[in-house]
Amino acid sequence: MGQSPSTAVTSPEPYHRQINFSSDDSVGGEARDYTAYIPDECLAMIFQFLSSVDRKRCSSVSKRWLRVDGESRYRLSLNAKAELVNRVPSLFSRFDSVTKLALRCDRRSTSVNDDALILISLRCSNLTRLKLRGCREVTEIGMAGLARNCKNLKKLSCGSCMFGAKGVYALIEHCNFLEEISIKRLRGVDNGLSTEIVGNGAFSVSSSLKSICLKELVNGRNFEPLIIGSKKLRSLKLIRCLGDWDVMLEAMGKLNPGLVEIHLEKVQVSDLGLRGISNCLKLETLHVVKTPNCSDLGISDVAERCKMLKKLHIDGWRSNRIGDDGLFAVARNCPNLVELVLIAMFPTGLGLEAVVSNCPNLERLAFCGIGTVGDAEIKYIATKSVALKKLCIKGCPVSNSGIAAFGFGCPNLVKLKVRKCRKVNGEVVQWLREKRGSSGFNFDYRGVESDVLDGSGSDGGGVQESTVVFPHPIVTQVTTLVDAAAAASSSNNNINRFSMLRTKFGFLAGRNFVPCAFRRWVNIDNISGDSF
Repeated sequence: MGQSPSTAVTSPEPYHRQINFSSDDSVGGEARDYTAYIPDECLAMIFQFLSSVDRKRCSSVSKRWLRVDGESRYRLSLNAKAELVNRVPSLFSRFDSVTKLALRCDRRSTSVNDDALILISLRCSNLTRLKLRGCREVTEIGMAGLARNCKNLKKLSCGSCMFGAKGVYALIEHCNFLEEISIKRLRGVDNGLSTEIVGNGAFSVSSSLKSICLKELVNGRNFEPLIIGSKKLRSLKLIRCLGDWDVMLEAMGKLNPGLVEIHLEKVQVSDLGLRGISNCLKLETLHVVKTPNCSDLGISDVAERCKMLKKLHIDGWRSNRIGDDGLFAVARNCPNLVELVLIAMFPTGLGLEAVVSNCPNLERLAFCGIGTVGDAEIKYIATKSVALKKLCIKGCPVSNSGIAAFGFGCPNLVKLKVRKCRKVNGEVVQWLREKRGSSGFNFDYRGVESDVLDGSGSDGGGVQESTVVFPHPIVTQVTTLVDAAAAASSSNNNINRFSMLRTKFGFLAGRNFVPCAFRRWVNIDNISGDSF
């Protein structure tokens, strides 16, 4: 009693479900659809992992897949030609759950008009994100109709459209949940609109707006009441917009002290505007790109008051108005600085050493087109900057000796990017690979190229990622155009052309810029790059 039997009881074999795709599984001569047992919710979740092309193919499998794909498609991008208006009813009867819509039209075609946009807004009442590109037939009337029908809109991005600021303000008036606006190249002209809006008090309606981006606008100052009246504004970007913005920035600093990110690029801003920005005590990211009227005084004002600054990008545009004094102020007052990008400036080693010494959390550093950054400054950074993870050096007088310092310093460095430094060649690549090891370290090297240095924000003056991990040693070879022409003479089609080059440009032999200047031309003529 209470004892186990003497004979062992064999455990039953595990049950394995086997699906046999035989002729017995066919019903009425048709193959059985095993996906019929998958719930619509699961099938829709599977479709979310597919690309747009694959989803289009899946929708043609069966009527059920077509229906599930339409009901679960939340993002839609359409070619906004004028002919689209005839397909709107059927198109949005199928895709009745769209919340993110993009309408794009090329400049050679006629875009949708106000009637089509209003019809689309009636079918997409739950729209939260809208992008308009090249919709030149849409006016303020269409934008007002859209605003009345899509009151849940949270994000608007429009570019190369013909309506003006009135269309944007009409949208803001009705969409109380709007959080982000990006406006680029609006063609409409609204003279005196700024004064009219201030008089009507319409600038107080944008209570939820958090991000504003204005790019390449002739009448961008019409949006000044919107910027000043947005009490919850966190991010502001002004890029290549005409007009004097100092007065607006001063008023914004007093009324919107909660700004966290400000990006100024190629706009008329002086130290007065930067002084207004200094009132934003929570500022963490500041880009001052190609604003020649800004100097060390304005940068110092921002650094002394915005002590939470973490990311600072400065493109001096070779005006030599921002230098050591501004960097000294940053070093004294911004100990939390994590990212610093300096472009087309002339600071000395003292200013750079002050930043590296007093900003212990500095993780990302970039120098572009700075003639005063040499081996001594780079060696100091390699010695003192312990927290540095990413470094970009572009167009600076740095040699292999300076780059080799990272074989011993910066223990946390994971990315080193070197561009257009004439004194750096591929010999240091192999040496760094052996010194630091290939694990967890990227060295992206590219020699001097024929294109011109450009420190604009679009060029990625900061630190960028790359998939190149320890490329093979690239030894910069200086070859003569005479040898290149001789090697090319083996081609019957190019004998005469390169014979002429040999006689006309032979005096350039032995110059460093010859292989770079003619590399693209030679590639066009199907000449192998090995001959250069």
